[in-house]
Amino acid sequence: MIAASGGDAQVTAHRVSTFADLGVCSELVNACGTLGWKQPTKIQSEAIPYALKGMDLIALAQTGSGKTAAFALPILQALLEHRRPFFACVLSPTRELAIQIAEQFEALGSAIGLVCSVLVGGVDRMQQVISLARHPHIIVATPGRLLDHLTDTKGFSLNKIKYLVLDEADVLLDMEFEKSLNDILKVIPKERRTFLFSATMTDKVKKLQRACLRNPVKLKVSCKYSTVDTLREEFYLVPANDKDCCLVYVLNKIPGSMIMIFTETCYSSRLLALMLRNLGFEAIFINGKMSQDKRLGALNRFKSKGCNIITCTDVASRGLDIQGVDVVINYDIPSLKSYVHRVGRTARAGQSGYALSLVNQYEVLRFKYIEKLLGKEISKSEVDECELKILKECVCDSKRIALKGDGCKRPRSMQDDEDGMEGHDPFCSRRSSGMSINRSRRR
Repeated sequence: MIAASGGDAQVTAHRVSTFADLGVCSELVNACGTLGWKQPTKIQSEAIPYALKGMDLIALAQTGSGKTAAFALPILQALLEHRRPFFACVLSPTRELAIQIAEQFEALGSAIGLVCSVLVGGVDRMQQVISLARHPHIIVATPGRLLDHLTDTKGFSLNKIKYLVLDEADVLLDMEFEKSLNDILKVIPKERRTFLFSATMTDKVKKLQRACLRNPVKLKVSCKYSTVDTLREEFYLVPANDKDCCLVYVLNKIPGSMIMIFTETCYSSRLLALMLRNLGFEAIFINGKMSQDKRLGALNRFKSKGCNIITCTDVASRGLDIQGVDVVINYDIPSLKSYVHRVGRTARAGQSGYALSLVNQYEVLRFKYIEKLLGKEISKSEVDECELKILKECVCDSKRIALKGDGCKRPRSMQDDEDGMEGHDPFCSRRSSGMSINRSRRR
């Protein structure tokens, strides 16, 4: 369904088979070919023609559907026609997503001399000042760090930008970013094109008006909350005390898969990774308590298959495109929005994937609510109780050792949280003593 700009009329859907058919210029068509993109996705087919006509957009599409290219290609084509520095600004709620967006811009613009600058927290500001001195064409930033530079970096302003993009717009329009976003909107031109993209979108008109859209085209190629057809979703109903055992039981059934395990807290993400490593699994963690360098190091190690399991908080649930993720596991049951974004880390770009949720007795109602809003019943899998009993002693011992080694009470910044255990295994001596129950790697 595609709603017309500023009213209730319907817009005719664009049905095309190539990027050239959408009106994309030959230089960018070639860049798409180099990246292996032969045909546009649904959201690209719908968004690009309107964006090329200079219209504001509010676009809702499933995660993994190619939203970044849907706004990057029209911006780069406009830049080719009117080349100038500080041409567009893209805002992202997370540092990792901002870096990924910039990488995609640079890949598409490599043949046209594109200069891109990333402004995110946790990174040396002086290096960012140097990058701004190069007069980049595209700025990709998190709101807080962008506002820091607009306030403190001499000579830097966005008073001539032609495009503003809010990626994961539902988050950027929330209260957490309200002040920063309002301050940014005050200092950028009102005469500009504005694109809002997300996999989940708020219906609150007041929030959308804050972004100063002008008669936007509303594109909707998925339901407000939905998952892709190529994703297989299941859940296990387990007592809270058996959740760790159930997790190990599941991991033993899918050896060698690339797996993302989502937890509610930073501490849980670390503790779970320590426990799994102590059992012989190749696990690493990422969360918001880590420095930016350590977060990127852990993420890159997982991407490069240096380990096949990453335990993470929702800092890794938004927009990240990690090739080859086979399985997403919800160790803790999140909100519906977070569920959609978490499971969207697999089954991307038409590939198949598997999402599994571990539901305890206290999370049943929340999980049922997720099913209700998704409009479907998620399949229930049964666990082998006998095997859980066999695993229980080893798993409990492993967690106890992890708790002891982790100090039980993590002070302040969780101390070594940043290492993500990269190049360091605090339990290697214990693992070699025979505690490993990872069947794919028995010693």
